[in-house]
Amino acid sequence: MKSVIIDKRKNGGFNINGLLNVLKPPGMTSFDVVAYLRGILKEKKIGHTGTLDPGAAGVLPICTGRATKVIEYIMNMEKVYRAELTLGISTDTQDSSGNVIAVKKVLVSEQQITQALKSFIGEIYQTPPMYSAVRVEGRRLYEIARGGKSIERKPRKVEIYSINLINIEKNKVLFDVTCSKGTYIRTLCSDIGDSLGCGGHMSFLIRKRAGIFHIESAFTLEEILRANKNGKMHELFLKVDEIFKNFKSFYLNSLNEKKFKNGDFIPIVKDKNDFDVGFPVRVYNERNDFLALGEIIIKNGRYYLKPKKMFV
Repeated sequence: MKSVIIDKRKNGGFNINGLLNVLKPPGMTSFDVVAYLRGILKEKKIGHTGTLDPGAAGVLPICTGRATKVIEYIMNMEKVYRAELTLGISTDTQDSSGNVIAVKKVLVSEQQITQALKSFIGEIYQTPPMYSAVRVEGRRLYEIARGGKSIERKPRKVEIYSINLINIEKNKVLFDVTCSKGTYIRTLCSDIGDSLGCGGHMSFLIRKRAGIFHIESAFTLEEILRANKNGKMHELFLKVDEIFKNFKSFYLNSLNEKKFKNGDFIPIVKDKNDFDVGFPVRVYNERNDFLALGEIIIKNGRYYLKPKKMFV
């Protein structure tokens, strides 16, 4: 695993600028995990890359220091979940933490369940659940829901890339789903149940992957605490440029590095096979330090490297 960039603090200690693949346990909110790690690392600049429901477990990428600049990129990456849908029981939260609002007999075949799952693959519209962190007029929906109220929500377009059925056991349906950002799996479960005429709710959820972060390489909070006590915390982190490893790389000499850091466009000689105009590239200096995401543009018939997102 690559080492991370560690900056010495003015008042003592160190800042870690990197990415940490955390295995969130059930029973904690994503914010709880961030607060816990902030206490361990003594790092003010820290954030997660996409809320995971309190009752769910799984991959929760954490960014610290200058690496927080990549949060938006990780959030846009596809997610993979394993979910259990319990048919015949609907709840007000669309998961097992809520109050039961309807119970119906489950009179559907395995073939009907399979067809229902397939029908949700592709671009779909979801109405955010009332018990969610979505803001409406400055207030979180769950705050409104806890007050016993429900308000109108605008449906949002998301994409379901694949749904793979794992098992059907009585009224329990276990499946894997690969989806875009912003997808509510409990809403998906509820909608599938409604499409079958019996309703349903999400009774289990684990996030298996978020972009390049896989559950097999995620660290528990206990492992993180132990590494911190042993002075090996930095070994758990990934460098920020790991997020962009599929992008092509570009290297600058010391003179152009200085100009680039000041926001100047750097003229380049571009072969047609080198880089794609308009697409991001990783930018490094002569010492192989990751500087920024750049972009190749054409201006007055010439090719230039333009700063897109600086990380130094």
